[in-house]
Amino acid sequence: MKKVLITGANKGIGLETARQLAGLGYFVYLGSRDQEKGFEALHQLQDEGFTNVDLLQIDVSNASSVQQAASELESRTEVLDVLINNAAIAGPKQQTFSKCDVRDMKDLFDTNFFGPIQTTQAFLSLLKKSESPVIVNVSSELGSLTMHSDENKMGNWDDYNVYASSKVSLNAFTVMLANGLKNSNFRVNSVTPGYTATDLNDHQGFKSVGEGAKAIVDCVISEDAVSGSFYSDHGIVPW
Repeated sequence: MKKVLITGANKGIGLETARQLAGLGYFVYLGSRDQEKGFEALHQLQDEGFTNVDLLQIDVSNASSVQQAASELESRTEVLDVLINNAAIAGPKQQTFSKCDVRDMKDLFDTNFFGPIQTTQAFLSLLKKSESPVIVNVSSELGSLTMHSDENKMGNWDDYNVYASSKVSLNAFTVMLANGLKNSNFRVNSVTPGYTATDLNDHQGFKSVGEGAKAIVDCVISEDAVSGSFYSDHGIVPW
């Protein structure tokens, strides 16, 4: 049974991704910053009949929490097959670069960019023990500079400049990590679930969490996915 860790898995797309992967036979570790909310999510899945799930407390923005979580997981399993860096925050409502508070930017980048990096570093030794390790960074269309450069495709997203920039940076991490691991059996991808209705956007998205999570799950299980690429449910997304 392949084992997967999903950060930010106590709700929204993370929880639904856990549900879908557990349904496919993966053993899923639900990464949750808040232990109480994590247990609520765990019990919800267990009440649905899933026995192949467990909780791992982890705050990706806190280095000591990440290291503690890695040590804890190493005591439970000898291998990790998939890491899904899903935990993210949207940040404040007003994010135009002419007005945004740099302190808010730092908070957002701590979770959305530095969080996935230090989480990946901490769990890399467990991933290396897998025959075919996969790292999926959950990104967004707002992380595509190509689309931002085309007003017909992107439109005006000034209120999300900082969030978008964190996802651009996350995509850069994906490409460079994939390049650094190109001579190994690792596959590293970014994937966008699309504009999905979650707490992150006050449930304004037009896709359901089931639809959004499917894009992530498909990327995890795909035998055709090319390392160092950016995927959506429609295929390759331009960087």
